[in-house]
Amino acid sequence: MDLGINGRRAAVAAASSGLGLASAAALAAEGVKVAICGRDEGRLNDAATEIGHGCVPIVADVSTPDGATRFVEASREALGGVDILVPNAGGPPPGDFASTPVDAYPEALDLNLMSVVAMCKAAVPDMQERGWGRVAAITSVSVRQPISFLILSNTARAGATGFLKTLALEVASDGVTVNSVQPGLHRTPRIEQLYTGEQQDSMRFGEADDFGATVAYLCSEHAKFITGVQLHIDGGSYAGLL
Repeated sequence: MDLGINGRRAAVAAASSGLGLASAAALAAEGVKVAICGRDEGRLNDAATEIGHGCVPIVADVSTPDGATRFVEASREALGGVDILVPNAGGPPPGDFASTPVDAYPEALDLNLMSVVAMCKAAVPDMQERGWGRVAAITSVSVRQPISFLILSNTARAGATGFLKTLALEVASDGVTVNSVQPGLHRTPRIEQLYTGEQQDSMRFGEADDFGATVAYLCSEHAKFITGVQLHIDGGSYAGLL
């Protein structure tokens, strides 16, 4: 299926590995001009080579609002504009209520909430002006079904979900769609950090490439009437009815 986005320009954050990399690769395969970011220049360059199609690597740290804004600005300069934005970032340290100090929360909020706000602030107004744009943010299924030892991530990503839903309502009439994609378990470096090998033996994992293909679809012409959605991609692990 031709997604109708050949020649569009995308900024995909935190895409040197994992689900960000898979999303960038899926967009590039559709003819989208892609810029990616990461903190490690070597890994970032390797990822850009893997993606191919002229992918532009930009060394940037999106864990702060300033860093997130600079990534979008650098992408706009490199690509001539940003039509598609994929906000993404690593997760904060694990911990529960008892073990997590209050002063750990601001950094987590910067990483998984304020970075999303900053990237959208930097990219979305131009999309509105052009009358076309796509935002597909990578969050987590823990927004729907909190994970007990990830209280920082649960809190920050829930805030991002509220922000994205509100933004979707405001810009829908301008031809800009805003959705979030909520992964469950996929084999990524983050999962390797959180779960031991024995724990992983009893888990069911999705493929990162399939996740990336879903992100690309949400950025397509075919998905122009899909906005304000929080799509969980989790192999059925979410147990709720709604």
